[in-house]
Amino acid sequence: MELLVFFAESGPWGWFIVGLLLLVAELIVPGVFLIWVGIAALILGLLSLPFQGFGFWVWQLQLVLFAVLAFVSILVGRRVLSRRDTTSDQPLLNQRAASLIGRTAIVSEAIVNGRGRIKLDDTTWTAEGPDAAQGATVRITGNDGGKLVVEPV
Repeated sequence: MELLVFFAESGPWGWFIVGLLLLVAELIVPGVFLIWVGIAALILGLLSLPFQGFGFWVWQLQLVLFAVLAFVSILVGRRVLSRRDTTSDQPLLNQRAASLIGRTAIVSEAIVNGRGRIKLDDTTWTAEGPDAAQGATVRITGNDGGKLVVEPV
Protein backbone atom coordinates (compact mmCIF):
# COMPACT_ATOMS: atom_id res chain seq x y z
CA MET A 1 0.00 0.00 0.00
CA GLU A 2 2.87 2.38 0.77
CA LEU A 3 4.22 1.84 -2.73
CA LEU A 4 0.91 2.92 -4.25
CA VAL A 5 0.91 6.04 -2.07
CA PHE A 6 4.46 6.76 -3.23
CA PHE A 7 3.45 6.57 -6.91
CA ALA A 8 0.28 8.56 -6.36
CA GLU A 9 2.19 11.37 -4.64
CA SER A 10 5.32 11.40 -6.77
CA GLY A 11 3.68 11.42 -10.20
CA PRO A 12 6.10 10.94 -13.08
CA TRP A 13 9.11 11.22 -10.78
CA GLY A 14 8.28 7.81 -9.28
CA TRP A 15 8.61 6.24 -12.72
CA PHE A 16 11.85 8.11 -13.36
CA ILE A 17 13.25 6.81 -10.06
CA VAL A 18 12.15 3.23 -10.80
CA GLY A 19 13.60 3.45 -14.31
CA LEU A 20 16.95 4.73 -13.08
CA LEU A 21 17.08 2.09 -10.33
CA LEU A 22 16.45 -0.62 -12.92
CA LEU A 23 19.19 0.78 -15.16
CA VAL A 24 21.62 0.79 -12.23
CA ALA A 25 20.56 -2.76 -11.37
CA GLU A 26 21.40 -3.75 -14.96
CA LEU A 27 24.98 -2.68 -14.28
CA ILE A 28 25.14 -4.92 -11.21
CA VAL A 29 23.20 -7.98 -12.41
CA PRO A 30 24.61 -9.80 -15.45
CA GLY A 31 22.40 -10.08 -18.50
CA VAL A 32 20.53 -7.71 -20.75
CA PHE A 33 17.00 -7.70 -19.38
CA LEU A 34 16.53 -5.00 -16.77
CA ILE A 35 17.63 -2.30 -19.20
CA TRP A 36 14.46 -2.85 -21.27
CA VAL A 37 12.19 -2.74 -18.24
CA GLY A 38 14.01 0.38 -17.03
CA ILE A 39 13.50 2.03 -20.40
CA ALA A 40 9.79 1.20 -20.17
CA ALA A 41 9.61 2.90 -16.75
CA LEU A 42 11.38 5.99 -18.11
CA ILE A 43 8.99 6.15 -21.08
CA LEU A 44 6.04 5.91 -18.70
CA GLY A 45 7.55 8.74 -16.66
CA LEU A 46 7.67 10.87 -19.81
CA LEU A 47 4.07 9.94 -20.60
CA SER A 48 3.06 10.88 -17.07
CA LEU A 49 4.36 14.44 -17.39
CA PRO A 50 1.46 15.78 -19.50
CA PHE A 51 -1.23 13.50 -18.01
CA GLN A 52 -0.53 13.67 -14.26
CA GLY A 53 -3.31 16.14 -13.51
CA PHE A 54 -6.08 14.29 -15.32
CA GLY A 55 -8.57 12.02 -13.53
CA PHE A 56 -8.13 9.10 -15.91
CA TRP A 57 -4.39 8.83 -15.14
CA VAL A 58 -4.83 6.49 -12.16
CA TRP A 59 -2.22 4.08 -10.85
CA GLN A 60 -4.06 1.04 -12.29
CA LEU A 61 -3.81 2.47 -15.81
CA GLN A 62 -0.15 3.31 -15.24
CA LEU A 63 0.63 -0.26 -14.13
CA VAL A 64 -1.12 -1.70 -17.18
CA LEU A 65 0.77 0.69 -19.45
CA PHE A 66 4.01 -0.18 -17.68
CA ALA A 67 3.42 -3.90 -18.30
CA VAL A 68 2.63 -3.26 -21.97
CA LEU A 69 5.62 -0.94 -22.43
CA ALA A 70 7.94 -3.41 -20.69
CA PHE A 71 6.73 -6.24 -22.93
CA VAL A 72 7.13 -4.17 -26.10
CA SER A 73 10.50 -2.85 -24.95
CA ILE A 74 11.78 -6.39 -24.31
CA LEU A 75 10.59 -7.55 -27.75
CA VAL A 76 12.25 -4.57 -29.47
CA GLY A 77 15.43 -5.10 -27.45
CA ARG A 78 15.61 -8.78 -28.37
CA ARG A 79 15.14 -7.92 -32.02
CA VAL A 80 17.87 -5.25 -31.89
CA LEU A 81 20.31 -7.57 -30.12
CA SER A 82 19.61 -10.46 -32.49
CA ARG A 83 20.69 -8.31 -35.46
CA ARG A 84 24.17 -7.80 -34.07
CA ASP A 85 27.00 -9.55 -35.85
CA THR A 86 28.28 -12.13 -33.37
CA THR A 87 30.97 -13.70 -35.55
CA SER A 88 34.27 -13.96 -33.76
CA ASP A 89 37.76 -13.33 -35.06
CA GLN A 90 38.76 -16.44 -33.03
CA PRO A 91 35.93 -18.96 -33.47
CA LEU A 92 37.92 -21.83 -31.93
CA LEU A 93 39.03 -19.88 -28.86
CA ASN A 94 37.30 -22.19 -26.35
CA GLN A 95 37.70 -25.34 -28.45
CA ARG A 96 41.34 -26.17 -27.97
CA ALA A 97 41.28 -29.62 -29.54
CA ALA A 98 39.50 -28.31 -32.65
CA SER A 99 42.04 -25.52 -32.98
CA LEU A 100 44.83 -28.13 -33.26
CA ILE A 101 43.49 -29.72 -36.45
CA GLY A 102 46.04 -29.47 -39.24
CA ARG A 103 49.07 -29.22 -36.96
CA THR A 104 51.83 -31.81 -36.78
CA ALA A 105 53.00 -33.52 -33.61
CA ILE A 106 55.50 -36.13 -32.45
CA VAL A 107 54.34 -39.53 -31.15
CA SER A 108 55.48 -39.71 -27.52
CA GLU A 109 54.06 -43.19 -26.81
CA ALA A 110 53.71 -45.53 -29.78
CA ILE A 111 50.27 -45.76 -31.30
CA VAL A 112 49.36 -49.43 -31.03
CA ASN A 113 45.96 -50.88 -31.93
CA GLY A 114 44.80 -47.38 -32.79
CA ARG A 115 45.67 -45.72 -29.43
CA GLY A 116 48.73 -43.86 -28.18
CA ARG A 117 49.97 -40.45 -27.08
CA ILE A 118 51.41 -37.49 -28.94
CA LYS A 119 53.33 -34.46 -27.75
CA LEU A 120 52.31 -31.09 -29.09
CA ASP A 121 54.04 -27.99 -27.73
CA ASP A 122 54.19 -28.62 -23.97
CA THR A 123 51.16 -30.91 -23.73
CA THR A 124 50.72 -34.64 -24.18
CA TRP A 125 47.46 -35.73 -25.80
CA THR A 126 45.76 -39.09 -26.21
CA ALA A 127 45.73 -39.95 -29.89
CA GLU A 128 43.81 -42.34 -32.11
CA GLY A 129 44.87 -43.43 -35.56
CA PRO A 130 46.97 -45.89 -37.53
CA ASP A 131 49.83 -47.55 -35.69
CA ALA A 132 52.93 -45.34 -35.47
CA ALA A 133 56.27 -45.75 -33.70
CA GLN A 134 57.49 -43.47 -30.93
CA GLY A 135 59.16 -40.39 -32.45
CA ALA A 136 57.13 -40.51 -35.68
CA THR A 137 55.54 -37.34 -36.98
CA VAL A 138 51.76 -37.30 -37.36
CA ARG A 139 49.20 -34.75 -38.54
CA ILE A 140 46.10 -34.03 -36.46
CA THR A 141 42.99 -34.55 -38.60
CA GLY A 142 40.19 -34.33 -36.05
CA ASN A 143 39.14 -34.81 -32.47
CA ASP A 144 36.86 -37.23 -30.69
CA GLY A 145 36.01 -35.92 -27.24
CA GLY A 146 39.37 -35.34 -25.58
CA LYS A 147 41.28 -37.57 -28.03
CA LEU A 148 42.99 -36.31 -31.16
CA VAL A 149 42.62 -38.24 -34.40
CA VAL A 150 45.92 -38.45 -36.26
CA GLU A 151 47.41 -39.81 -39.49
CA PRO A 152 51.05 -40.29 -40.54
CA VAL A 153 52.69 -37.39 -42.35
